[in-house]
Amino acid sequence: MSAYVLTITCKTTRGIVAAITGYLAEIGANIIDSSQFDDLETGLFFMRLTFVSEVGADKSAIAEGFEAVAKRFEMHWQLHDSRHRMKVMLMVSRFGHCLNDLLYRWKIGALPIDIVGVVSNHFDYQKVVVNHDIPFHHIKVTKENKPQAEAQLLDLVEQTGTELIVLARYMQVLSDAMCRKMSGRIINIHHSFLPSFKGANPYKQAYERGVKLIGATAHYVTADLDEGPIIEQDTARITHAQSADDYVSIGRDVESQVLARAIHAHIHHRTFINGNRTVVFPASPGSFASERMG
Repeated sequence: MSAYVLTITCKTTRGIVAAITGYLAEIGANIIDSSQFDDLETGLFFMRLTFVSEVGADKSAIAEGFEAVAKRFEMHWQLHDSRHRMKVMLMVSRFGHCLNDLLYRWKIGALPIDIVGVVSNHFDYQKVVVNHDIPFHHIKVTKENKPQAEAQLLDLVEQTGTELIVLARYMQVLSDAMCRKMSGRIINIHHSFLPSFKGANPYKQAYERGVKLIGATAHYVTADLDEGPIIEQDTARITHAQSADDYVSIGRDVESQVLARAIHAHIHHRTFINGNRTVVFPASPGSFASERMG
C-alpha cells in the first residue's frame, strides 16, 4: 500500500481534526502518523498526517474527495505520495564540505532525493560530481553578467523539474526576483556567527574573540540575506585549547549536519513557513532524521 502525506495550514477553529480524520476513516484510510500545532499568536493551525489507503484508493481520488473538507475550512493543503523522490539541485562555490556530505548521504540512501544536477561558479568540484554520474553545470557569475547567469540557472531549473534548490555553501547572492519565484524552495546554510563576524574568515574572527560556541543555521532563502525562516540549527562547544583551524573543522561538521537535517525535514514535508518563522514537526520514529547524524 502506498503511504500518503497530507499537509494543511488554515485558520484555527473547532472541528478541523475531526473533519480530516473523519474523511480519512470514511474512505478507508488508516492514519499511521500525525502531528499538529496551533499558533496562538497568529491564529493559524498546522497539521501533517501520514496515512495509507486500505482499499487501494489512488491519490487523485483521495484529493478530489478532500476538496469539500478543505473548502469548508479554507485550507492551504497538499497531498504527497511518500514514494516520490524530490528533485533537488545543489549549488556550491569553493567550500565542498556540505556538497561532499550530501553526496555521501545520497549515495548510501540516507537522503532519499533525486539530485538532478550540481551548479557551481567554479570548476573545483566538477570531477567529484561527474564521478557520481550527476550532471555538472558551470555558470560563471560576475557583476556584469549576473542577470544572464541567473536566467541560465532558471532555465536549468525548468528543464530539470527542480523542486528544491540547496545552497551548499554557494557564495553568490540570489536576486529578489529569484527568491520570490522559488519562495519556500531554496535552502541555505551558514555559520551562526552573524551578525557579529561578517566577511572573510569568520571562524578566525571568532577564535580571536574567544568564542566558546560554534553554530550553524539552515534557513529558507528570502530577499533579506541570511534572514529567512530558520529550519534547523545546532552548536558545538569550544575550549581555549583549540586553534583557529579547529574552529573551521568543527564548524564545517556542524554545517554539514544541520544542512542535511534541514533538507530531510523539507523533503518529507515536515516544514511549514509561518511568517518569519517555521513550524517543523519531528520525524516519525525509526526515520533517518531521528537517528544520530554524524
